[in-house]
Amino acid sequence: MKAHTLETQSSLTPYKALQFLKEGNKRFMSNLKVNRNLLEQVNDTKNGQWPFAIILSCIDSRTSAELIFDQGLGDIFSVRVAGNILNDDIIGSMEFACKVAGSKLVVVLGHSKCGAIKGACSNVQLGHLTGLLDKIKPAIHEVSAQGKTDESSSEFVEEVAHFNVIHSMDEILKRSDVLREMFNNGEVGFVGGYYDVETGEVEFLKEILHD
Repeated sequence: MKAHTLETQSSLTPYKALQFLKEGNKRFMSNLKVNRNLLEQVNDTKNGQWPFAIILSCIDSRTSAELIFDQGLGDIFSVRVAGNILNDDIIGSMEFACKVAGSKLVVVLGHSKCGAIKGACSNVQLGHLTGLLDKIKPAIHEVSAQGKTDESSSEFVEEVAHFNVIHSMDEILKRSDVLREMFNNGEVGFVGGYYDVETGEVEFLKEILHD
């Protein structure tokens, strides 16, 4: 498996980029990794990079996007922060990835048994972490509005984790004029995924792609 080039990246659609990730996750679940010469990929990417997607995921040590989707050097941009929350710096990174570096897909990847989500549901207060967890509160309010009140239950926490993915997707399109214009032009797509730490499977919750 060769590293992506400008030509291969340019030929991709957002839909095809998503298929790469879906196929990669199937390989991961089957323990069938594509044969890659990583040192060769180091050489192939020494003068530039042409990743086909940018993935926002959690810092959780079990959720490395490159491993989960069986990707190599130069294939994806990986942004990691506790709770896969969104801020202006992350949006700016997404704008760079898509508008400047040519990526075709923006992915928000949540996961099961997320400590940050659980902490937000438990109203944890701890230094700078407090402000980070506040960004998960809209998803908590969304779940609470459905009549669910036991914020300590595992079911509540998992629902918040799901809603947090969708909320972040919506916020990207709402807050980024650059990415919204690219989407309207069919140049980029948006996907929300949820990784199960017990099975290795990614469930795709929401796909916003042009035909």
